[in-house]
Amino acid sequence: MKMKFGIVTPVVTLSQRSHADWERGAGPVEIRRIAGAADRLGYAYLTCSEHIAIPESAVATRGGRYYDPAATLGFIAAFTQRIRLLTHVIVLPYHHPLTLAKRYGTLDMLSDGRLTLGVGVGSLEEEFDLLGVPFADRGPRFEDALRALRASFGHATPEYSGSHYAFSGFRVDPHSLQSRPPIWLGGRSPRSLRRALEFADGWNPFLLHSEELRRILDKARGSAAWATRHAAPADFDIALTPEQPFALETEPDFETARSIVRTFRAIGATALNVRFQHHSADHYVDLLRRFAERVMPEFP
Repeated sequence: MKMKFGIVTPVVTLSQRSHADWERGAGPVEIRRIAGAADRLGYAYLTCSEHIAIPESAVATRGGRYYDPAATLGFIAAFTQRIRLLTHVIVLPYHHPLTLAKRYGTLDMLSDGRLTLGVGVGSLEEEFDLLGVPFADRGPRFEDALRALRASFGHATPEYSGSHYAFSGFRVDPHSLQSRPPIWLGGRSPRSLRRALEFADGWNPFLLHSEELRRILDKARGSAAWATRHAAPADFDIALTPEQPFALETEPDFETARSIVRTFRAIGATALNVRFQHHSADHYVDLLRRFAERVMPEFP
């Protein structure tokens, strides 16, 4: 089975849980080096997530740095050629669907059709309150926004009427080059997978251990939603993240990495979000090369 490998881009987010000390002082120069190397080495995608403003009380657990994904991915698009640009994830209820259709449709057009839109329902109530967005109905709002996005991408004059959003008679120019940009749903619950099967092209969960992922996916495979989704011709991606970043310093490290990829492929992954144990930008770029040369060839 073919596997895609994408990178959880360093520098653009910063949390004590998963990032290295050198990233605190890094910026555009390091992002350019790392994204350019990932593009040249054949990685399928890179990521940029979204939060507008993090409460100080939540910084220790969620991190305090989140680059704006539209600006960041637009910057990266200008000096890369083939790597896909994944928002992992945009908090969809924060935005009107046409705002996203315009903003990320423009990114898709400028990048020659390289957008993959990752979206999530959101869980940080203080941020919802700050932005004046109702927290209690975010689930229904999220689902209606997904339907509205499907009706909007690739159309200069989109039309939609749903439970939370309705529009017609407006022009959106430019719009996405792809008529159906892939949409991947984030989350960490069986409900997020059910929504992904119904509304999206992929599932990209976070903070779940391999056994949790196995249980969720095994249960979903017996559901009507799974059967309906997989009766359709379109592909459905399952992008999973190993619990620990890869260490690639010794020969056993490489075999461990290959074994982990095999495990996640057996669980059902079609894509893997790759993280490394790194101590500098130079080291990170070298690890990108090592993984591409020593691990990826087993999964062509």
